[in-house]
Amino acid sequence: MTAPEVPPADEVTQGWWAATTEHRLVVQSCGACDGVQHPPRALCIHCGSTERLGWRTASGTGTVDSFTVVHRAPRAGIEVPYVVARVRLDEGPILLTRLEGRDPGGEWVVDDRVRVAWADLPDGRALPVFHPVEGEPDRAQAPAAERQHRGLPA
Repeated sequence: MTAPEVPPADEVTQGWWAATTEHRLVVQSCGACDGVQHPPRALCIHCGSTERLGWRTASGTGTVDSFTVVHRAPRAGIEVPYVVARVRLDEGPILLTRLEGRDPGGEWVVDDRVRVAWADLPDGRALPVFHPVEGEPDRAQAPAAERQHRGLPA
């Protein structure tokens, strides 16, 4: 499989990318208002401060907010199908990421609990991907009534 194309680190994202080399998920934090945000920015989206931005280690857990299954590769060398999702971290910010660890063809549902894992890149950085939280019920084995409530075939 071809390595994903990712942007180079810059003065705003350097701290985030550095943490990924240690498989540590961080969110940008503001010392002026205690807000957290992702993706990293040059100013706080909560109070506008540019002086007191730093990094806070995130728990690495969250909830699937929305997702789609990609069936057509955007370029050669990418294996399909795969799941692209919005994951709302327990700290609040949303990450656009991939879901792994379940069949892409129907086992994921909105509100699934997930935990970060890492896809290493050739340059030493890593991309956060998310897997189901251990101990969560296997949605494919859920009772028919629950599956219908969640919009899945019974």
